[in-house]
Amino acid sequence: MKVTLRFFVPAMLMVILSFVPALGQEAQTSSEVQTVTVLAQMVRWGGVALSVLFVIGAWLLLRFVDTLVANLGRVFAERRMLLQKLNAFFHFGIYLVTIVSVVMLSFKVSREVLAILGGTAAVAMGFALKDLVASIVAGVMIMIDRPFQVGDRVSFGGQYGDITAIGLRSVRLQTLDDNTITIPNNMFLNQLTSSGNYGALDMQVVVDFHIGVDQDARKAEALVREAGATSRYAYLPKPVVVRVSQVIVENYIALRVRLKIYVLDTKYEKALVSDITLRVLDAFKTAGIQPPAVMHRNVIENGAVASAQALVP
Repeated sequence: MKVTLRFFVPAMLMVILSFVPALGQEAQTSSEVQTVTVLAQMVRWGGVALSVLFVIGAWLLLRFVDTLVANLGRVFAERRMLLQKLNAFFHFGIYLVTIVSVVMLSFKVSREVLAILGGTAAVAMGFALKDLVASIVAGVMIMIDRPFQVGDRVSFGGQYGDITAIGLRSVRLQTLDDNTITIPNNMFLNQLTSSGNYGALDMQVVVDFHIGVDQDARKAEALVREAGATSRYAYLPKPVVVRVSQVIVENYIALRVRLKIYVLDTKYEKALVSDITLRVLDAFKTAGIQPPAVMHRNVIENGAVASAQALVP
């Protein structure tokens, strides 16, 4: 009898343990089915269709407002910046209203819903939407702190162009090569951003010219100043400044004539630079002002120094 019990008890334990994984798997399957059932019950299927129509309506409204703002900006150029700023805030508000409306129309807010959203599903979505949430928070900070505004010409991450839109997730930048760059909002929190005009239409532009050290620097300064002041793209209410300094270019000495001038509108920046460059080159050619050259001096022989000679590379 003792021998029989000795073999019977372990055998029963093995049988019971063999059923434990199956029971656990069945319980897990039952829990998953219950979760799916609750999720199906929390969705308002009639509201889902209405939400789709709501999203389409919001998208059409934003497209209409964007077109309207673009047309008004061309008609009222002096108000273009203000219109673009108001449009950015309008976009921000429409996004928030659409998100809240879609959630309220598509889901039934109940204790079960709150429990599911507060459980593992919320944790999983939190990990999946971590970057998106960070971009949304950064977008709110950009709207409050305003390191730049819609319409500003900025330099960021090696890209240079105009800010065309500030959204919940990203900022759109239109480069001077007509490329649209989409930058996540959270990237602006830890990197430097340079804004050339910061809400104004005019912006300072720097144009450099180089001449030889043996040329007439005062004449060159006057010609550069005149070319800048007579350009049709120059914003003359602000000063036209010309600075002359000695610099080293490609291992030889030259005189740099730097023009600092304000452009009438940021969209004319390249046109201003091209116009002034052509004017200055023509003026230098007429005045006989030469570009930088390598200066060569003979060594001292018998107490006399030969005159300097310029070798144009």
